[in-house]
Amino acid sequence: MPFVHLRVHTEYSVVDSTLRIDAAAAAARADAMPALAITDLSNLFGAVKFYKACRGAGVKPLIGVDVWLEPVAEADKQASRLLLLVQDAVGYHNVCELLARAWVHNAQRTQAWVKWAWLEELGSGLIVLSGADQGALGAALLAGDEARAETLAARLAGLFPQRFYIELQRAGLPSHEAHVRAAVPLAARLGLPVVATHPVQFLEADDYDAHEARVCIAEGETLANPRRVKRFSREQYLKTQAQMEALFADLPSALANSVQIARRCNLTLVLGKARLPDFATPDGLPINEHFRAASKQGLERRLEALFPDAARRDAERPRYQQRLEFEIETIIQMEFPGYFLIVSDFIVWAKEHGCPVGPGRGSGAGSLVAYALFITDLDPLRYGLLFERFLNPERVSMPDFDIDFCQANRDRVIDYVKAKYGRDAVSQIATFGTLASKAALRDVGRVLGMGYGHVDSVAKLVPGLPGKTYTLAQVPEDPDPGLIYVRKEVPELEQREAAEEEVAELLALATRVEGLVRNVGMHAGGVLIAPGRITDFCPLYQQPGSDSAVSQFDKDDVEAIGLVKFDFLGLATLTILEQAKETIRTRRPGRADFNYESLPLDDARVYKLFSDGLTESVFQFESRGMQGMLRDARPSRLEDLIALNAMFRPGPMENIPSFCARKNGREEIRYPHPLLEPVLAETYGIFVYQEQVMEAARVMGGYSLGGADMLRRAMGKKKAEEMAKERGKFRAGALAQGITQDQADEVFDLMEKFAGYGFNKSHAAAYSLLAYHTAWIKVHCTAEFYAANMSVEADDTDKLKVLLADARLFGVAFEPPDVNRGTLRFEPVDDRTVRYGLGAVKGSGQGAVEAIVAAREGADGGGGGPFRSLFDFCARVDRQRVNKRAIEALIKAGAFDALHPEGQAGRAALLASVSLAMDWADTQAANALQAGLFDFGDTHGSSTQEPALVHVPAWDVRERLLNEKAALGFYLSGHLFDAWRDEVRRFVRRDIAELVDSREPQLLAGIVTDPRAVTGQRGRVVIFKLDDGSEAIEAVAGEEIFEERRELAQEDQLIVVQGRLQPDRFSGGLRLNVTQVWDLPAARARFGRYIAVDSNGGLPPVADVLRLWPARRVQSEQGEQLQGLAVRLRLQRRDVRAELDLGDDARFWPSDEALGRWRSIAHGGAATIVYD
Repeated sequence: MPFVHLRVHTEYSVVDSTLRIDAAAAAARADAMPALAITDLSNLFGAVKFYKACRGAGVKPLIGVDVWLEPVAEADKQASRLLLLVQDAVGYHNVCELLARAWVHNAQRTQAWVKWAWLEELGSGLIVLSGADQGALGAALLAGDEARAETLAARLAGLFPQRFYIELQRAGLPSHEAHVRAAVPLAARLGLPVVATHPVQFLEADDYDAHEARVCIAEGETLANPRRVKRFSREQYLKTQAQMEALFADLPSALANSVQIARRCNLTLVLGKARLPDFATPDGLPINEHFRAASKQGLERRLEALFPDAARRDAERPRYQQRLEFEIETIIQMEFPGYFLIVSDFIVWAKEHGCPVGPGRGSGAGSLVAYALFITDLDPLRYGLLFERFLNPERVSMPDFDIDFCQANRDRVIDYVKAKYGRDAVSQIATFGTLASKAALRDVGRVLGMGYGHVDSVAKLVPGLPGKTYTLAQVPEDPDPGLIYVRKEVPELEQREAAEEEVAELLALATRVEGLVRNVGMHAGGVLIAPGRITDFCPLYQQPGSDSAVSQFDKDDVEAIGLVKFDFLGLATLTILEQAKETIRTRRPGRADFNYESLPLDDARVYKLFSDGLTESVFQFESRGMQGMLRDARPSRLEDLIALNAMFRPGPMENIPSFCARKNGREEIRYPHPLLEPVLAETYGIFVYQEQVMEAARVMGGYSLGGADMLRRAMGKKKAEEMAKERGKFRAGALAQGITQDQADEVFDLMEKFAGYGFNKSHAAAYSLLAYHTAWIKVHCTAEFYAANMSVEADDTDKLKVLLADARLFGVAFEPPDVNRGTLRFEPVDDRTVRYGLGAVKGSGQGAVEAIVAAREGADGGGGGPFRSLFDFCARVDRQRVNKRAIEALIKAGAFDALHPEGQAGRAALLASVSLAMDWADTQAANALQAGLFDFGDTHGSSTQEPALVHVPAWDVRERLLNEKAALGFYLSGHLFDAWRDEVRRFVRRDIAELVDSREPQLLAGIVTDPRAVTGQRGRVVIFKLDDGSEAIEAVAGEEIFEERRELAQEDQLIVVQGRLQPDRFSGGLRLNVTQVWDLPAARARFGRYIAVDSNGGLPPVADVLRLWPARRVQSEQGEQLQGLAVRLRLQRRDVRAELDLGDDARFWPSDEALGRWRSIAHGGAATIVYD
């Protein structure tokens, strides 16, 4: 007897299924099932994928959902389950609305509850199943409450006349049979139909263990926990029709009704047809007319800006108008005017309301209409950008503008769109995170109860290259080229699997769960605008605790059902440029109207910056590899930057040396064929862009640009049959121009090789323009450049440290944070000075800084004015927003230095006095309140006299700088090496900045930063930077060098090293291979000759020092050696001065404590190490 599975949870239930959609559709086809349902828990996440998979397998797809139904009575605390199956389009819309309401308005912890009232309102087009033993009806039956069960059944039957079925299950759970025995008589009494379902959670019976692991991963449980509630049985796999017939042989009507329900459900989803939102045109003009008029008006405005001279403008206008007409006709023919007008509308609004927008992104910059409508800001004719690369008239597909907005203002633009089109019509898009190989191993290892170290050792075997997809599966006979098989790449994995039973079990389970959907997120920039309400197309989902709803379909599925995605991307560079522009307009004379659009693109100083590779924090060009390429290429025009930007990625990089050599006359410029000179002249005869492939096909092969775009796509896919067909077409076109087959094939092969990795010129051009703008402000408005960059990066101390060092190269100094002058952001003080932003002090926070500024400026209702002291500060700021931790952090950072007469030296006293100052401020506030309540004119009882600061010793340089680093993330007022500089420079005389390539051993000293241990070709090594304040050098040491003194390889440790220099090919600088390392006491013992101690006649207690800090005896190849510093006593008698060498037996270990002891007993504290 035929049977249809009506209750199927797939992996998109997220928490309780391992069933993959394609596998389910294939199994249904293999068993000749007439239909199959998807009924995930409270969502339709996988509905479109399921619909397409089943249609592709020749199985009728049924769309449904397993919902949580709110408790019937207030006394009930638990929600129950109800199964909704969609009959038609009305039912689909109702399910979408029910799910959206449940997630947005009635989410209870992790469950979205559907209300009974909503079912009454939105019940049309739905067939409802009772939920078996987990439904409200089943719970009443299992409790023996038949009256309540009858009431519930009657209520549901009334809400869904002829569409309500009592659901029966026999899946091996204890409650199932008892429920069937109670439900069948009830159905008979009430005249209600019954239907058999099987709660499918996984594909095959042996998937049970993997399914249980998946459940434990979601619940944070372990498989071995005896208290874990086991909610599933081994029987919950996708049974065949024959197996279901055997299960319900005594209830044939229950089987027949599953097929009958499938016949009654006939939802057809219209896929692939775009549904654009309606765009309201002024005066009700037809949209095509408005689109044409707006494009022409916009072009005229652009031409006026491009060609201020009227005669030149008239001469250029015809070619622009010709291109515009072609694009307009193509866009109208494709029915996309509304899309362009919508995008133009919110971009123009953003620009008019202070929300910076990028000049373009992706292939959209190739459209002149987009330029005329102010969607993009790059003239496509000026830079040879092709419209057909964006919108191909010979291949209809939705246009896709990716728009970059300033990060700080992006949400304002989205709010504008919601206000214009209606909040019900706009949402963001869901994404689904999956269990990657490493995560699967770690998660499964945890649920198996394996030790962290054991699991970690296996997980680390999986490579982690970004952008690559790895699998733990066995390598099949026909491997998927898109996957990297870990077992093949790392043979050790299979060796451990064979040798260790635990590892074998770990891999077996992890292989089954890898790739499953693990969580739901939000697309970084995708925004949907629907023609009507979003729920007319798909339901909404809202994470509990969030206030942002997203579509329940991912970006591919929302496009499949016809919704149009608009990418609102946040770009930090735009925020930086905007902040810099605001500051330039405010403080630079004559630049009140400064804007980037009017900057000349031929500034020699800007190109010198690029040519020198000084592009730290210059958009797209800041990596060390990019800087090296710039120094070799020496770009001198924007076209060079565009090409270099496009080439600096895998594939095209092999052309960089030749490009640089040709650009600078070191190599002859050659073209694959003379006809290609106009196409490739801009890039010195080298294919760099996809657009050049298209132009080459047009020039040599006679292709239209639309056909050339399809050729480019075909070349990227590398399908042999398709390529053979295109090669013949290219040969024929070339032959018509007198080009031989061999010549045509040579060019075709070159094009084919390049097309697989060539870059989109439109995107490279738009981003290179942004790069030029950032470089321009770095050259001409340097203080504004660093202030804006550091304000945006205020939370990233590593980046701030890099920016600080780079700024000093450009002669920019930094004022420390200051509570009397600082604000949240970094601010230029003059052209070469930047004041540190209070917001970048760790522990301060935006709220605290705003409260400080408000108190200082009187915006909080107080008198305002500079703070006079720490006590005055505590008395005036809002202490609910400025807490003790924030004050302490600001003191450590130096923000209170100006409030202490000794400046930096007063930080210790200020820090020790914070509690006193806060208590004093509380007392003053209480006294003021009391005086207000009992104001009799007598003020003798209260004192406003500030107490003195707590007296503590001032910090030395090291302590001051370490506290500063704790607050800022690095040293600002000095360098930690300064604490020892005077002594160290007596035996290590060369600054790191003075190093030149030499084969001689080098003795260097400095502070260890960024240490890390890595496994390289030569074994385990320690890589760190050695920084002496003049410069830092990367150093590499074998781990054995630090084996006995691991603390020497710690951050902020002073060390002395000896090693050899070698060129660093990656950075272009030098690298140090360390052969020996010492801490300061060991370096004193190694390089010091002796300590000279003034005794002035008396004999100091030498024996005490030798006992407390004895010399060290070490074994070496030369035998036992004594390591320590010799002692010489200096004796003074009237006119006689003598030195007494105490010999080797009086050597001691010269630690800081030992030196302190010598100075305490020496005459006048004169105890000095002699190095010369």
